[in-house]
Amino acid sequence: MVQISIVVPCYNESEVIEAFHDAVITTLEPLGRTFEICYVDDGSSDGTIAILKDLAGADRRVRYTSFSRNFGKESAMLAGMRMSRGAAVVLMDADLQHPPEFIPRMLELHQHGYDQVIAQRDRTHEGALRTALCRAYYRLVRRCMNVEIVNGAGDFRLLSRRAIDALLSLPENNRFSKGLFSWIGFDTVSFTYENVQRAAGQSKWSGRHLLNYGIDGLISFNSRPLRLAIHTGLWLFLSALVYALWIIANVVLDGVDTPGYATLITAVVALSGIQLATLGVIGEYVGRIYDESKRRPHYVVRETNESAAVLDSGLSLEPAGQARPEA
Repeated sequence: MVQISIVVPCYNESEVIEAFHDAVITTLEPLGRTFEICYVDDGSSDGTIAILKDLAGADRRVRYTSFSRNFGKESAMLAGMRMSRGAAVVLMDADLQHPPEFIPRMLELHQHGYDQVIAQRDRTHEGALRTALCRAYYRLVRRCMNVEIVNGAGDFRLLSRRAIDALLSLPENNRFSKGLFSWIGFDTVSFTYENVQRAAGQSKWSGRHLLNYGIDGLISFNSRPLRLAIHTGLWLFLSALVYALWIIANVVLDGVDTPGYATLITAVVALSGIQLATLGVIGEYVGRIYDESKRRPHYVVRETNESAAVLDSGLSLEPAGQARPEA
């Protein structure tokens, strides 16, 4: 039986994947435990898949799956968790910002009965603006979301087999793993490590991607934006009622007065902006309902050395256990 599974989503990581693989092997082999490394190529456009095939050919402990296009990290992590067979599963990135040398510490804490062991980065070496924005976002998250998400607690974590099974039982199409990790519960412990820079290559997370990811998180685990829209509407109604009463009183006491143009324009613009924002919030929820109703697979597999059972809920274009040769 496999004791440890390492799940590694990859997207255009050809510059660093071999160094990452060597570092993981160097860390795991002295532990004397059976392990596997499950790579998921998320539709890379560089030579990542070719390197993964070479690694799998040279080492039977390496398994890989390659998507037909870029489906996103959430889908890649889901595929990796489906591939995993270990009693303990470690999720980590291939860019060496998740240092493999912390895996033994995670396994030690897991042996003390914890189902989730989180390696939490301290955001050292990050810019002041990004750090401030992250802190503000997590403060907003703690107020709005129905689950607890800790600043700096990312995807670098160990999960027990029962925690993995709980995650795989969740059927939603729009997945926000940080929220799902917290939602399933179980005994959790964390430790902090100093943030490190990428070993090579460029980050795939631009400001736009981070913003969209943050919005996904806020919407995925609460309906408070809709409640906020209701509260805003009621507040505006009461404000308009008070303003109408004030106008009536002013007419009774001082006679008819010509309405102010600036006041009218300001009210129209403000109300129009609030209505558009509210429609946008409602549209986000309706769009998610629409996506869920289509029941599409989370990803499409182009090639893999896995069995059909492992690819459950993902559409495969290749016969089970066979990989399509490169053109």
